[in-house]
This record gives sequence, structure tokens and C-alpha cells, in this order.
Amino acid sequence: MTESNKCRELSGNEHFDHEEEEKLAASNHLSELRFILLGWRWPGKSLTGNTILGREEFRLERAAEFSVKRDAECHGRKLTVVDTPGWFSTQTTPTAYQQEMARSLSMCSPGPHAFLLVVPVGMFTDTDRARIEENLVLFGEAVWRHTIVVFTWAEVLKNMPIERHIRRQGSALQWVLEKCKKRYHVVNNDAFRENTQVPQLIEKVEKMVAEEGGHFKPMTEEDKAQNPVTAEATDENSNPNEVKEKHELGARPKRSCYFSSVQIVDGESPHNLMEGVSD
Repeated sequence: MTESNKCRELSGNEHFDHEEEEKLAASNHLSELRFILLGWRWPGKSLTGNTILGREEFRLERAAEFSVKRDAECHGRKLTVVDTPGWFSTQTTPTAYQQEMARSLSMCSPGPHAFLLVVPVGMFTDTDRARIEENLVLFGEAVWRHTIVVFTWAEVLKNMPIERHIRRQGSALQWVLEKCKKRYHVVNNDAFRENTQVPQLIEKVEKMVAEEGGHFKPMTEEDKAQNPVTAEATDENSNPNEVKEKHELGARPKRSCYFSSVQIVDGESPHNLMEGVSD
């Protein structure tokens, strides 16, 4: 076979592969996507929800103690985002908060396509890893197969690739990413309304849904029996109307909260977080 024929054959294969990729992308396109936001208080979690929806739906001035659902038509799809109560780094998550997290499942029936675990760029410790595990266990082991880590405040990295940041944070953060099958994404919440990373996030979610064979399936009755907190929160006899008004209003925020040793007061961006860091 001549060199020119080889080139033509290679070119033909590349064209075929490109067509196959386009078909695959089209087959993964979902007309509706449902997200549940999980994470600490003030890591940019609610702001990430606003960025996905393309408008301010979640009120940033209040640290919600109740799950809140918002819908929007954007990016050619119906998007449902449920924001959940943020947890604390230095103390066990209150049972009431965990019940609200578990209740978020009933707010995006029949189940979320993705849990977005919002992690601000910064120091990540074993305590942070343990807090994530403590709260995600509410949904059962299968939750990890439907979770994408979303890094926020990544602008503080300047020109540092996120992969380098992950390596530098060591085993604690890497353990979380391994549990999520290394699925992660970076969202720059400063680019509100014109965030090109949101369509990329949607593509990753649709790919994950295709790989995992559909959306997240809530726990069975047997699973609930082994997790009383989740069972109580998702009991069909529970009355969500009792807290409906609070769901909408949220609650007054604590004056300060911490992500590891980094202080973020009243939602302030940790712009100086990575200043002076070097290898």
C-alpha cells in the first residue's frame, strides 16, 4: 500500500470516528437534567446553582438550612437544581440538616442525574474527606457512581492546572475523586450568564448517565432500614408542607464558617487563598 493510500485510509477512519462521536453525543442528549448540590456552607454551592440556571435563583445572603428546588429552561433542556443545607468542616452535621439532604431526592423524582459535590479550591484535609463521607453515606454507596466533584473559586489558582492542585492536595482529595471515578469539573462563577463551562458540565453529566445506565436510583426499603436518618427523611408519611415556608426562605447565616483552615466570612471569595504558594 502506498503512503498516499495509507493517508487516505487514515483520513477516512478519522472521519468515521468523528461521525461516531457525533452520533454518541446525540444519543446521550437528555431533554431534562436533575441536579442535587452538596457541600459545605459558603463554598460557592448556591452560586454554582445560579450559574447552572443562568440567573439568580438561590439567595446567597442566606445560609439555607432546608433543601430548595429551582427549575429553568436553558442550554436546550429543562434543568432542575436542588440546593441542600451546607455542612460544617469542624463539627458533625446536625441530624435535621441530613434529613433535608435526604429529602432532596423526593424533590427531583424519579431521581437525580447527578450529585454535584461542590469543593472550593484550597487546603483539603482528612477531616474534610471524612465530612464528605459522613454526608454522602445518607444516599447509599451507589451515590459515588453518580457524583461529580465541582471545583469552585478556581480563579485563585491563576495559571495552575487543576490537575496539579489535585496532586498537591494529596491522598485526602484524591480518595474522594477515586470514589467518584475521577469525575470532576471546574466552574468559574465569576463568568455569570456567559459561562462556557456549564455546557461542558452538562456533557460530562450526560456521559456519566450513559455510562451508569441512567439516573440515580433512591435506596430500597432494605437500604433504608440500615440508615434510619434517611428512612425518616424520605418516609412517605412525612409531611413536607410543615416546612414548606422555611424551604423557600432559608435561614439566617452564621457569621463565619470554615473550610479547613481557610476562613470565608459571609460568602466572601477566598481570592488570596493560593497567594505565595510554590512547589
